[in-house]
Amino acid sequence: MTQKLYICPTGLVTSPQSVEGDAIRLAGSLAYAQSFALIVRENGRVVTNLQTTARGMGQALGDIPATLQAQAAMQWENLRKIHSPIQCGERVVRLEQPQVMGILNVTPDSFSDGGKFLDDPTVASDHAAAMLEAGAAIIDIGGESTRPGAAAVWEGDEIKRVVPAVEAVALMGGAISVDTRRPAVMEAALDAGAHIINDVSALRHDPRSLGLAASSKAPVILMHAPGNGEDLHADGKYTNVVFDVFDWLADARDRAMAAGISRELIVLDPGIGFGKTLTENLALLNALPLFHALGQPLLLGASRKRMIGALSNEAPAHQRLGGSLAVALKGMDAGVHLLRVHDVADTVQARNVWRGMRDAALTDFSALPG
Repeated sequence: MTQKLYICPTGLVTSPQSVEGDAIRLAGSLAYAQSFALIVRENGRVVTNLQTTARGMGQALGDIPATLQAQAAMQWENLRKIHSPIQCGERVVRLEQPQVMGILNVTPDSFSDGGKFLDDPTVASDHAAAMLEAGAAIIDIGGESTRPGAAAVWEGDEIKRVVPAVEAVALMGGAISVDTRRPAVMEAALDAGAHIINDVSALRHDPRSLGLAASSKAPVILMHAPGNGEDLHADGKYTNVVFDVFDWLADARDRAMAAGISRELIVLDPGIGFGKTLTENLALLNALPLFHALGQPLLLGASRKRMIGALSNEAPAHQRLGGSLAVALKGMDAGVHLLRVHDVADTVQARNVWRGMRDAALTDFSALPG
């Protein structure tokens, strides 16, 4: 008999004072949770669902089986954990509000902007500069499409695509992540001025990746994808997609730490759109607050994804701005720390307005004059 416990924030509020202080701040973000479900799974099946509020959590933790109390205490601590900033050379990316990561694809076949920034380095450089000026905290540079059915790229070609873009953004003083699953590309990009490794295979694609990432001391982003070979979208079979992805990310985190990667350098991504159906993607988006219980900063990458087209009369990728902003706002409400997006200026504007409303919510409106 295998039992696992999950503390799921189920009731989000705009401020603690709106519920007389009966709430916690989620993972150092501007999201607050009042109510929670303590869910126990046994051999993959939910057997217990205990509801409580923040004030009642102490008693609720005492009501669960003794064998699960250490798990529960750690998750409760993780939900309230304040994360350190991400150090990117001389730049510091603070995580107390959602930060925007701008996508720069230097590929011929990206689902959204394939080829647009590959053939002309000046166009790619101008686009990166525009994203930084618009408020992107990080530029994420990738040289291989990971859309379903995309052909694998030889690492030499990927390096030729990625390194010039990294060098150009480094000259601008921007914080840079390299979106790759190949250690040779990681190393070349870091040498060229990148700061963060963003691996959609969670450092599983090549056995050398874990050691390279550990020795580099660079922050790493570990994303959930069910496929274990070239096709990251394969083998997407889940008993419960939310809990299965949670457990998978916990294992990915622990594997990285066992390889020597400091816990403070690990960011987790639930992998929206990778080996998941529309229903499964929506379930993950609605359960985003749960993933704070893993104790790591969270990244959400859902910009222009196929899911948005499926809910929008099959709108093509370049016409999915509204849906992308809706998903980004969902992430902000859930306390996600990093938003990986194509449309930086629009997302930053949405974030700034959202931030203004959050700040205003911290003032007790009943005490306002009038």
